[in-house]
Amino acid sequence: METMWNFFWKTGNKQILAISTIINEQNYLEKRVIQNKHFKKKILNSIGFKLFDFFQFNHILFPFCEEKPIQKTILIGDTMKHFTSLHERILLGKRLYALLFHDEHVLARILQWADTHPHTGSRKDYWPHLFSSVNESFSREFYKRRIKKCQLKSDAYRIYSPALMYAWKNMKHEEAEYEDWFNDWQIIHYLTDKEERIHGQITEDYCKTLEKIELAILAKKNVLLREEE
Repeated sequence: METMWNFFWKTGNKQILAISTIINEQNYLEKRVIQNKHFKKKILNSIGFKLFDFFQFNHILFPFCEEKPIQKTILIGDTMKHFTSLHERILLGKRLYALLFHDEHVLARILQWADTHPHTGSRKDYWPHLFSSVNESFSREFYKRRIKKCQLKSDAYRIYSPALMYAWKNMKHEEAEYEDWFNDWQIIHYLTDKEERIHGQITEDYCKTLEKIELAILAKKNVLLREEE
């Protein structure tokens, strides 16, 4: 990474620096998480993780408000495929960078949305019509489908999506050791601009994912309730 910082100080090329930080971050993740025996056993090889990856349920979303007169939150983004592949993660990072920075107008609206919506980690932040940070349903009642095409069904409870501080505990990690990823000249291919452009239309895929996840919840929860009767 030191090489790329030196290049930036000489040229001022922000794009190359941004892509370099993407490569740096994903190499860091690769060596300390993906190749870690503990994480492999407990997370990466778990059925839940593999199913999410197989069905492509992992979406990265950028919300912003549609221009007046209708204030409506729009989502753009991309889908993570093959999370355990360093190559695929780097390409995804490049696509997301292109999506954010290829249009200054879109970037300005995304920044404006982020500035006016404090981040809690709850999906309620961007779609309060569909998600709630408070569990509105009863834990032991039979689960019924609540959404269709990203709209809440009549008389249905909103989907529970807690704030991050209530969903996950703080974790302490070991200090990162120093290691530079820039030790192979072939990495230069990632720095070239190969038009990593995407349209960013993610809403339809995201809605389908929510419906599929809801079907899985429906099956699991109702089966468990019947077994307890």
